[in-house]
Amino acid sequence: MPKHSDVLMEIDIPGRKPIVKGKVRRVYRLNDGWLGIITTDHISAFDIVLANGIAWKGIVLNLLSKFWFETLPAAKPHHMLSTDLQHLPADFQRPELWGRTMLCMEASGGMTPAECVVRGYIDGSGWDEYQKSGQVCGITLPKGLKRCQKLPDEFFPIFTPTTKAPQGQHDKPLTFQEFCALVGGDVAAELRLRSVEIYRRAHDIAIQKNIIIADTKFEFGIRNGGIMLVDEVLTPDSSRFWPAMRYEPGRSQESFDKQPVRDYLKGLQLTGQWDGKSTPPPLPEEVAAATTERYLAAYKFLTGETLAG
Repeated sequence: MPKHSDVLMEIDIPGRKPIVKGKVRRVYRLNDGWLGIITTDHISAFDIVLANGIAWKGIVLNLLSKFWFETLPAAKPHHMLSTDLQHLPADFQRPELWGRTMLCMEASGGMTPAECVVRGYIDGSGWDEYQKSGQVCGITLPKGLKRCQKLPDEFFPIFTPTTKAPQGQHDKPLTFQEFCALVGGDVAAELRLRSVEIYRRAHDIAIQKNIIIADTKFEFGIRNGGIMLVDEVLTPDSSRFWPAMRYEPGRSQESFDKQPVRDYLKGLQLTGQWDGKSTPPPLPEEVAAATTERYLAAYKFLTGETLAG
Protein backbone atom coordinates (compact mmCIF):
# COMPACT_ATOMS: atom_id res chain seq x y z
CA MET A 1 0.00 0.00 0.00
CA PRO A 2 1.41 3.45 -0.93
CA LYS A 3 2.24 6.19 1.51
CA HIS A 4 0.05 9.27 1.68
CA SER A 5 2.70 11.33 -0.07
CA ASP A 6 3.11 8.98 -3.06
CA VAL A 7 1.84 10.46 -6.32
CA LEU A 8 1.97 8.53 -9.60
CA MET A 9 2.08 10.76 -12.65
CA GLU A 10 3.85 8.72 -15.32
CA ILE A 11 4.21 5.01 -16.00
CA ASP A 12 6.99 3.18 -17.79
CA ILE A 13 6.44 -0.51 -18.49
CA PRO A 14 9.40 -1.59 -20.63
CA GLY A 15 8.30 -3.11 -23.92
CA ARG A 16 4.74 -1.85 -23.65
CA LYS A 17 3.11 1.26 -25.03
CA PRO A 18 -0.40 2.34 -24.02
CA ILE A 19 -3.01 2.15 -26.75
CA VAL A 20 -4.80 5.02 -25.02
CA LYS A 21 -3.14 7.79 -23.03
CA GLY A 22 -5.91 9.90 -21.57
CA LYS A 23 -5.89 12.72 -19.05
CA VAL A 24 -5.84 10.25 -16.18
CA ARG A 25 -5.73 6.68 -17.52
CA ARG A 26 -3.23 4.58 -19.45
CA VAL A 27 -4.72 1.62 -21.31
CA TYR A 28 -2.59 -1.35 -22.37
CA ARG A 29 -3.76 -4.16 -24.63
CA LEU A 30 -2.96 -7.60 -23.24
CA ASN A 31 -3.66 -11.07 -24.62
CA ASP A 32 -7.09 -12.67 -25.17
CA GLY A 33 -8.95 -9.39 -25.68
CA TRP A 34 -8.07 -8.13 -22.23
CA LEU A 35 -6.87 -4.69 -21.18
CA GLY A 36 -4.72 -3.42 -18.33
CA ILE A 37 -5.98 0.00 -17.25
CA ILE A 38 -3.85 2.09 -14.88
CA THR A 39 -5.34 5.18 -13.23
CA THR A 40 -2.76 7.88 -12.50
CA ASP A 41 -2.99 10.74 -10.02
CA HIS A 42 -3.23 13.40 -12.72
CA ILE A 43 -5.95 15.97 -12.22
CA SER A 44 -7.58 18.26 -14.75
CA ALA A 45 -9.69 21.35 -14.25
CA PHE A 46 -11.34 23.57 -16.84
CA ASP A 47 -10.19 21.01 -19.46
CA ILE A 48 -6.50 21.53 -18.60
CA VAL A 49 -4.29 18.82 -17.09
CA LEU A 50 -2.35 20.32 -14.19
CA ALA A 51 1.36 19.98 -13.58
CA ASN A 52 1.13 18.15 -10.26
CA GLY A 53 -1.13 15.33 -9.16
CA ILE A 54 -3.33 14.47 -6.18
CA ALA A 55 -2.18 11.73 -3.81
CA TRP A 56 -4.54 8.71 -3.66
CA LYS A 57 -6.79 10.06 -6.40
CA GLY A 58 -6.10 7.30 -8.92
CA ILE A 59 -6.54 4.60 -6.29
CA VAL A 60 -9.84 6.07 -5.13
CA LEU A 61 -11.18 6.26 -8.69
CA ASN A 62 -10.16 2.69 -9.47
CA LEU A 63 -11.30 1.03 -6.23
CA LEU A 64 -14.53 3.01 -6.03
CA SER A 65 -15.37 1.84 -9.56
CA LYS A 66 -14.63 -1.71 -8.38
CA PHE A 67 -17.01 -1.20 -5.45
CA TRP A 68 -19.86 -0.19 -7.73
CA PHE A 69 -19.18 -2.90 -10.31
CA GLU A 70 -19.41 -5.48 -7.52
CA THR A 71 -22.31 -3.87 -5.63
CA LEU A 72 -24.77 -3.05 -8.39
CA PRO A 73 -26.41 -5.95 -10.27
CA ALA A 74 -27.63 -3.35 -12.78
CA ALA A 75 -24.00 -2.63 -13.71
CA LYS A 76 -23.66 -6.06 -15.33
CA PRO A 77 -22.40 -6.78 -17.88
CA HIS A 78 -19.34 -4.64 -17.27
CA HIS A 79 -15.71 -4.78 -18.29
CA MET A 80 -14.00 -5.41 -14.93
CA LEU A 81 -12.32 -8.77 -14.36
CA SER A 82 -10.03 -8.04 -11.39
CA THR A 83 -8.02 -5.41 -9.53
CA ASP A 84 -5.64 -8.02 -8.09
CA LEU A 85 -2.18 -7.48 -9.56
CA GLN A 86 -1.55 -11.23 -9.43
CA HIS A 87 -4.12 -11.61 -12.22
CA LEU A 88 -2.14 -9.30 -14.49
CA PRO A 89 1.11 -9.99 -16.37
CA ALA A 90 4.27 -10.04 -14.26
CA ASP A 91 5.45 -6.63 -15.49
CA PHE A 92 2.33 -5.03 -13.96
CA GLN A 93 3.00 -6.56 -10.54
CA ARG A 94 4.75 -3.51 -9.10
CA PRO A 95 4.07 -1.83 -5.75
CA GLU A 96 3.29 1.56 -7.28
CA LEU A 97 0.47 0.01 -9.35
CA TRP A 98 -1.35 -1.39 -6.31
CA GLY A 99 -4.98 -0.31 -6.11
CA ARG A 100 -4.89 1.72 -9.31
CA THR A 101 -4.83 -1.08 -11.90
CA MET A 102 -7.76 -2.98 -13.35
CA LEU A 103 -7.83 -6.03 -15.60
CA CYS A 104 -10.70 -5.55 -18.04
CA MET A 105 -12.38 -7.04 -21.07
CA GLU A 106 -11.89 -4.97 -24.20
CA ALA A 107 -14.89 -3.44 -25.91
CA SER A 108 -13.89 -5.21 -29.11
CA GLY A 109 -16.88 -3.83 -30.99
CA GLY A 110 -15.95 -0.24 -30.15
CA MET A 111 -17.22 2.41 -27.79
CA THR A 112 -20.64 4.00 -28.10
CA PRO A 113 -20.12 7.52 -29.51
CA ALA A 114 -21.83 9.49 -26.74
CA GLU A 115 -21.76 10.07 -22.99
CA CYS A 116 -24.72 8.66 -21.06
CA VAL A 117 -25.52 11.35 -18.47
CA VAL A 118 -28.19 10.89 -15.80
CA ARG A 119 -29.41 13.75 -13.57
CA GLY A 120 -31.46 13.50 -10.42
CA TYR A 121 -30.78 17.09 -9.35
CA ILE A 122 -30.50 20.27 -11.41
CA ASP A 123 -27.01 21.81 -11.43
CA GLY A 124 -24.01 22.40 -13.67
CA SER A 125 -24.63 22.63 -17.41
CA GLY A 126 -28.14 21.29 -16.86
CA TRP A 127 -28.93 24.22 -14.58
CA ASP A 128 -27.49 26.65 -17.14
CA GLU A 129 -29.64 25.16 -19.90
CA TYR A 130 -32.76 25.11 -17.71
CA GLN A 131 -32.36 28.81 -16.86
CA LYS A 132 -32.22 29.70 -20.56
CA SER A 133 -34.95 27.46 -21.97
CA GLY A 134 -36.73 25.62 -19.19
CA GLN A 135 -35.42 22.42 -20.74
CA VAL A 136 -32.47 20.03 -20.41
CA CYS A 137 -31.59 18.06 -23.55
CA GLY A 138 -35.06 18.66 -24.95
CA ILE A 139 -36.85 17.61 -21.74
CA THR A 140 -39.21 20.33 -20.49
CA LEU A 141 -39.01 20.60 -16.71
CA PRO A 142 -41.44 22.33 -14.31
CA LYS A 143 -41.05 26.06 -13.86
CA GLY A 144 -39.53 27.51 -10.72
CA LEU A 145 -36.96 24.86 -9.90
CA LYS A 146 -34.14 26.05 -7.65
CA ARG A 147 -30.48 25.39 -8.29
CA CYS A 148 -29.47 21.92 -7.02
CA GLN A 149 -33.09 20.98 -6.35
CA LYS A 150 -34.01 17.31 -6.57
CA LEU A 151 -36.18 16.75 -9.62
CA PRO A 152 -39.88 16.03 -8.96
CA ASP A 153 -40.73 12.33 -8.71
CA GLU A 154 -42.28 12.19 -12.17
CA PHE A 155 -38.94 13.32 -13.66
CA PHE A 156 -36.45 11.69 -11.30
CA PRO A 157 -34.06 11.00 -12.89
CA ILE A 158 -33.68 12.31 -16.44
CA PHE A 159 -31.42 10.92 -19.15
CA THR A 160 -29.44 13.75 -20.75
CA PRO A 161 -26.79 12.38 -23.16
CA THR A 162 -23.99 14.46 -24.62
CA THR A 163 -21.49 14.25 -27.42
CA LYS A 164 -17.93 13.05 -26.77
CA ALA A 165 -15.88 16.13 -27.51
CA PRO A 166 -12.14 15.97 -28.29
CA GLN A 167 -9.82 16.80 -25.39
CA GLY A 168 -9.88 20.51 -24.60
CA GLN A 169 -13.42 20.97 -25.94
CA HIS A 170 -16.78 20.78 -24.18
CA ASP A 171 -19.37 18.05 -24.70
CA LYS A 172 -22.63 19.25 -26.24
CA PRO A 173 -26.09 18.18 -25.02
CA LEU A 174 -28.18 15.86 -27.18
CA THR A 175 -31.92 15.38 -27.30
CA PHE A 176 -32.98 11.75 -27.14
CA GLN A 177 -33.93 11.95 -30.82
CA GLU A 178 -30.41 13.14 -31.67
CA PHE A 179 -28.99 10.39 -29.48
CA CYS A 180 -31.06 7.80 -31.38
CA ALA A 181 -29.75 9.14 -34.68
CA LEU A 182 -26.19 8.81 -33.38
CA VAL A 183 -26.29 5.31 -31.88
CA GLY A 184 -29.46 3.74 -33.31
CA GLY A 185 -32.92 3.56 -31.76
CA ASP A 186 -32.67 0.13 -30.12
CA VAL A 187 -29.22 0.81 -28.67
CA ALA A 188 -30.34 4.25 -27.45
CA ALA A 189 -33.32 2.75 -25.64
CA GLU A 190 -31.15 0.12 -23.92
CA LEU A 191 -28.51 2.67 -22.93
CA ARG A 192 -31.15 4.97 -21.43
CA LEU A 193 -32.79 2.12 -19.53
CA ARG A 194 -29.51 0.81 -18.12
CA SER A 195 -28.10 4.24 -17.27
CA VAL A 196 -31.22 5.30 -15.37
CA GLU A 197 -31.42 1.99 -13.49
CA ILE A 198 -27.75 2.08 -12.43
CA TYR A 199 -28.11 5.67 -11.24
CA ARG A 200 -31.32 4.93 -9.29
CA ARG A 201 -29.75 1.98 -7.47
CA ALA A 202 -26.54 3.88 -6.70
CA HIS A 203 -28.44 6.96 -5.52
CA ASP A 204 -30.49 4.85 -3.10
CA ILE A 205 -27.36 3.22 -1.68
CA ALA A 206 -25.41 6.47 -1.39
CA ILE A 207 -28.19 8.45 0.30
CA GLN A 208 -28.23 5.89 3.11
CA LYS A 209 -24.53 6.70 3.59
CA ASN A 210 -25.12 10.48 3.68
CA ILE A 211 -23.95 11.16 0.12
CA ILE A 212 -26.18 12.57 -2.60
CA ILE A 213 -25.23 11.54 -6.12
CA ALA A 214 -26.63 14.53 -7.96
CA ASP A 215 -25.72 13.38 -11.46
CA THR A 216 -23.30 11.07 -13.20
CA LYS A 217 -22.09 9.95 -16.59
CA PHE A 218 -21.52 6.46 -17.92
CA GLU A 219 -19.61 5.04 -20.85
CA PHE A 220 -20.55 1.87 -22.67
CA GLY A 221 -18.86 -0.30 -25.26
CA ILE A 222 -19.80 -3.22 -27.48
CA ARG A 223 -18.45 -6.75 -26.96
CA ASN A 224 -19.73 -9.85 -28.73
CA GLY A 225 -22.70 -7.85 -29.96
CA GLY A 226 -23.80 -6.85 -26.46
CA ILE A 227 -23.60 -3.58 -24.53
CA MET A 228 -21.04 -3.49 -21.72
CA LEU A 229 -20.49 -0.83 -19.03
CA VAL A 230 -16.89 0.40 -19.15
CA ASP A 231 -14.51 3.04 -17.79
CA GLU A 232 -14.86 4.54 -14.31
CA VAL A 233 -18.25 4.31 -12.61
CA LEU A 234 -19.83 6.65 -10.05
CA THR A 235 -16.63 8.33 -8.89
CA PRO A 236 -16.01 11.96 -7.85
CA ASP A 237 -14.58 12.54 -11.34
CA SER A 238 -17.64 11.26 -13.19
CA SER A 239 -20.34 12.35 -10.72
CA ARG A 240 -21.37 15.13 -8.36
CA PHE A 241 -21.18 13.86 -4.78
CA TRP A 242 -22.73 16.14 -2.16
CA PRO A 243 -22.74 15.64 1.63
CA ALA A 244 -26.39 14.99 2.43
CA MET A 245 -26.13 16.47 5.92
CA ARG A 246 -25.31 19.90 4.44
CA TYR A 247 -27.56 19.78 1.40
CA GLU A 248 -29.68 22.88 0.83
CA PRO A 249 -31.33 23.55 -2.54
CA GLY A 250 -31.12 27.06 -3.94
CA ARG A 251 -27.35 27.40 -3.74
CA SER A 252 -24.12 25.76 -4.82
CA GLN A 253 -23.32 22.65 -2.76
CA GLU A 254 -20.17 21.40 -1.12
CA SER A 255 -18.77 18.44 -3.01
CA PHE A 256 -16.46 15.45 -2.61
CA ASP A 257 -14.29 16.25 -5.61
CA LYS A 258 -11.72 18.69 -6.96
CA GLN A 259 -13.56 21.82 -5.82
CA PRO A 260 -10.50 23.11 -3.87
CA VAL A 261 -8.57 23.00 -7.16
CA ARG A 262 -11.28 24.86 -9.07
CA ASP A 263 -11.54 27.50 -6.35
CA TYR A 264 -7.78 28.02 -6.32
CA LEU A 265 -7.60 28.38 -10.10
CA LYS A 266 -10.53 30.80 -10.16
CA GLY A 267 -8.65 32.88 -7.58
CA LEU A 268 -5.58 32.94 -9.83
CA GLN A 269 -7.73 34.15 -12.71
CA LEU A 270 -9.37 36.89 -10.67
CA THR A 271 -5.99 38.19 -9.55
CA GLY A 272 -4.48 38.02 -13.03
CA GLN A 273 -2.02 35.24 -12.18
CA TRP A 274 -3.42 32.79 -14.73
CA ASP A 275 -4.96 33.34 -18.16
CA GLY A 276 -7.30 30.34 -17.92
CA LYS A 277 -5.77 28.72 -21.01
CA SER A 278 -2.15 27.80 -20.35
CA THR A 279 -0.94 25.30 -17.75
CA PRO A 280 -1.36 27.03 -14.37
CA PRO A 281 1.30 27.17 -11.66
CA PRO A 282 1.71 24.00 -9.54
CA LEU A 283 -0.90 23.59 -6.84
CA PRO A 284 0.14 24.62 -3.32
CA GLU A 285 0.56 21.69 -0.97
CA GLU A 286 -2.47 22.68 1.11
CA VAL A 287 -4.77 22.73 -1.94
CA ALA A 288 -3.55 19.31 -3.08
CA ALA A 289 -3.94 17.91 0.45
CA ALA A 290 -7.47 19.28 0.79
CA THR A 291 -8.40 17.63 -2.50
CA THR A 292 -6.93 14.30 -1.40
CA GLU A 293 -9.01 14.48 1.76
CA ARG A 294 -12.21 14.90 -0.24
CA TYR A 295 -11.52 11.91 -2.47
CA LEU A 296 -10.64 9.72 0.52
CA ALA A 297 -13.74 10.91 2.41
CA ALA A 298 -16.00 9.97 -0.51
CA TYR A 299 -14.46 6.51 -0.62
CA LYS A 300 -14.86 5.98 3.12
CA PHE A 301 -18.47 7.21 3.21
CA LEU A 302 -19.53 4.94 0.36
CA THR A 303 -17.52 1.77 1.05
CA GLY A 304 -17.03 2.01 4.81
CA GLU A 305 -13.33 1.34 4.27
CA THR A 306 -10.34 3.58 5.04
CA LEU A 307 -7.55 3.69 2.47
CA ALA A 308 -5.06 6.05 4.12
CA GLY A 309 -4.22 5.63 7.79
